[in-house]
Amino acid sequence: MPILDLISVDLISAAPGALSIALIDPDDQRREEVAGALAVFPGAAVREHASFPADLDDLPRMLEQHYDVILIGLDSDPEYAFELVESLCACNIATVMVYSAQNCLELAIRFMRAGAREFLTLPLLHAEMADALERVSSCRSAKLQGRKTPKKLFVFLGSKGGCGVTTIASNFAVALALESGQRTLLIDLGLPLGDATLNLGMVTEYSTANALQDSSRLDANFLRSLLAKHSSGLAVLPAPGEFSLLQVAPDAIDKLLVVARQSFDYVVVDIGSRIDLKDTALFDESASLYLITQVGVSELRNSNRLISQFFSARGRRLQIVLNRYTHHSLLFDDQQITKALTRPALWKIPDDYAIARRIRNTAAPVALEDSPISKVIHQMARTACGLSANPEKKKGFSLFGRKKDPWPPVRLLLEAAEPVEG
Repeated sequence: MPILDLISVDLISAAPGALSIALIDPDDQRREEVAGALAVFPGAAVREHASFPADLDDLPRMLEQHYDVILIGLDSDPEYAFELVESLCACNIATVMVYSAQNCLELAIRFMRAGAREFLTLPLLHAEMADALERVSSCRSAKLQGRKTPKKLFVFLGSKGGCGVTTIASNFAVALALESGQRTLLIDLGLPLGDATLNLGMVTEYSTANALQDSSRLDANFLRSLLAKHSSGLAVLPAPGEFSLLQVAPDAIDKLLVVARQSFDYVVVDIGSRIDLKDTALFDESASLYLITQVGVSELRNSNRLISQFFSARGRRLQIVLNRYTHHSLLFDDQQITKALTRPALWKIPDDYAIARRIRNTAAPVALEDSPISKVIHQMARTACGLSANPEKKKGFSLFGRKKDPWPPVRLLLEAAEPVEG
């Protein structure tokens, strides 16, 4: 590996609100090609680095100024580039994008698993680069807006097993991470048999059992060592992969929530149907509670009892979600459903068996797709982080005259990928 070379060229002067981009590639020809693609994007300040750092310890010095985007060429040394991506994504200091002349799905999946948000293939289409940077810019704007929003706790509870709590909670968490651009954590407390990672297509090493069995040593660093990272940027603390008989004290759960909320802007917790946790901070008045139910006799009866006994005074902090909803139910009309729930359901997730079945088979989050189900979940997430439920459509402006894909292209990789390792 060559000695650190800080040959840098400012291509575009930084302007207020501009994206700052570090371009790192030892290959002069490829780097110049990418720099040319970046030059046509308005509002970008690019600094070229003509070599990789000699050692990972040199990386902070090389990137001593703040960057919104770090763009890395892979082909000169793919293995070392992989180490760079892993190191940068672990610090979570910028959006990492990579590019290669190899149109290789396996290579793309590997780097996306390491945390890269975009995989670009040479030769670059200017419109593809513009779309990628627009996504970063939108995420950056959401971060700036989100800093004004206090940290929040979102708890997902089911009226009974099988209502789809985990599917909704995990996809809500993915959508929240994407829409807000803020640090978001999903905790699966569906003990002893939680399966949030199955919904996200992940294989993980550690779990909530590791965090809760010795809560006295639980702090931000210990929690961070247990987390797995999804390609959306979402951090995940899953339920154990094997059947667990762990008896968890309420104090341990409260400690976990305190540490999690100190480290993350948004914490999403899937508790399944565990009303036995009602004496923990999960049911604190500051938490936003999502009660997941369906249009069925048993589900509506359970929901009525839960709301009447535990949640009647929560007001807006209780949001009812009707899952697998069809407008013309054979059992109840909307008026009867509202009467049973004692209040209107705020969210109605449509019943779409074909999409649900495909998602289960591919282990790809529905939040990364463009479908009626994902539309409602993204509306829920945008509302939760203080954004408009429906993003405004830009009129009279489209970079290079090309229509943007409403969801990041990462979904195409995830649908073809094997389970994501933690």
